[in-house]
Amino acid sequence: MKIGIIADTHGLMRPEALAALAGVDHIVHAGDVGGEHVLRALRSIAPVTYVRGNNDEDVGFAIKKITRGGSRIVVTHILPRPRQPRHAVARLLRNADIVIFGHSHLPHDEVIDGVRFFNPASAGPRRFDYPVAVGVIEDGVPLHIALDERSGIALRERMNQLSRR
Repeated sequence: MKIGIIADTHGLMRPEALAALAGVDHIVHAGDVGGEHVLRALRSIAPVTYVRGNNDEDVGFAIKKITRGGSRIVVTHILPRPRQPRHAVARLLRNADIVIFGHSHLPHDEVIDGVRFFNPASAGPRRFDYPVAVGVIEDGVPLHIALDERSGIALRERMNQLSRR
């Protein structure tokens, strides 16, 4: 199963993001969606699981646990750090294979105590020198996809910064 990962669109649905996610079997949006129009666009590609972010006004869930492609996945918006997850996430880690999160706009791909922590970075409006990207997980193997040339460099420079602080 091929899972598309997107976060922090903040109401901006980039054509590059839709192209990068074309052909996935399921899409996970890790919050700060920014409107139903974003979810509609993503649903035109594949079924979508999403959580609300701190900037979303809907009544969706802040944390969800799903199983896709044999992987047990926890989806949340605010972690805030993989090595220091907030209590609501930490209690779900016992039975998780992957934690997908957003909020920081920083790319992350790290295995801690057997659990993969993955943040695709932001696919919405560019912040600072952060990358604009999405992710794909296929057969348990994650990949960040830069949505422009500048973001390819930023992905390398900013990867796993949340664990370096």
